[in-house]
Amino acid sequence: MGSFLKRPRSAIREFLSSEASGGLLLMAAAALALIVANSPLANAYDHALHSRLGPFSLHKWINDAAMSLFFLLVGLEIKREFVDGHLSSWADRRLPVVAALGGMAVPALVYLAVAAGEPGLARGWAIPAATDIAFAIGVISLLGSRVPASLKLFLTTVAIVDDLGAVVIIALAYTASISGPWLLAALLVMGLMFLGARAGVQKMRWYFLGFILLWLAVFQSGVHATVAGVLAAMMVPLRPTPSAPDAEDSTLHRMEHVLQRPVAWLIVPLFGFANAGVSLGNVEIGASLPLAIALGLFAGKQIGIFSAVWLCVRTGLAVRPAKASWTQVYGVSLLCGIGFTMSLFIGGLAFADPAMSDGVKIGVLAGSLCSALAGYAVLRWVGPR
Repeated sequence: MGSFLKRPRSAIREFLSSEASGGLLLMAAAALALIVANSPLANAYDHALHSRLGPFSLHKWINDAAMSLFFLLVGLEIKREFVDGHLSSWADRRLPVVAALGGMAVPALVYLAVAAGEPGLARGWAIPAATDIAFAIGVISLLGSRVPASLKLFLTTVAIVDDLGAVVIIALAYTASISGPWLLAALLVMGLMFLGARAGVQKMRWYFLGFILLWLAVFQSGVHATVAGVLAAMMVPLRPTPSAPDAEDSTLHRMEHVLQRPVAWLIVPLFGFANAGVSLGNVEIGASLPLAIALGLFAGKQIGIFSAVWLCVRTGLAVRPAKASWTQVYGVSLLCGIGFTMSLFIGGLAFADPAMSDGVKIGVLAGSLCSALAGYAVLRWVGPR
């Protein structure tokens, strides 16, 4: 591990670089999925995703098993930012937390307002509440120095708080039944991981083993298995390094470093390819479900986040991101409407029916695409302040 982080780069810059590359790959994977799903290969694509590999289909392996590593990385990022990063003090947390709450609440209200007349659609209220950090950072990376570093950091921290909210929503709103014995087993594994951290255990392999055991217990408990990733991450020891690069002897930093590129460059694009494929002739964008999702992402996100930032600044609760104009803040608020990965994930939990699933995909793709194009146009038009 002697070569670990030899370059004098901050953790957040390494993270942004990896997320930007992963975001561009995610865009390519989503575009490829759409092309394949609307080509003569559509039946082969669908058959491959639903083919059995052991106890699960390929699609379930990707969504429930591989994506657990994505949630493990999300959990590590959340813990690091809240303990030792840009969310470690209340002064730093105020703006992104309030903005994220506004960016979750308003899209949900917009969704419910549009879908209120359709029975059974209320279950999807959380679909437009999430921001896809990889996709959004990928769009920002195309703008280079036109976006000040403070706004890139703001977008990152808002998305991290969003991810935390999405995990809570998945655990509470999309759990049908609970198995007491398996839930106790999950708590026991977490307890052992916590005691190991307190005893000074630093080897990553023990925490990866704990993550696997916790995944199995949570899967059997009835709670969605990907939540195990975030729970396991909370038990991983972290050695704070304020205002410095990651520490070699910090288990959390090393695990994050190991997971970052495989998750950003392989797992998330694979998820995008497996979940973005939808026949564009099957669902109308004007139908209640896709329209509610698209408007929630495009209109709800920009209104919720920009209004929250404006109120925080006007009331003196927080200050506007440095060197950023209000127009640039609005442009980034638009980009927060890119809800691709987490929105598709929650949509899959909310609606199992294939027709409803197609409606979710159309809505998420339409809302995310409009948000990406509008946000890019605003930020490119404004340019450096």
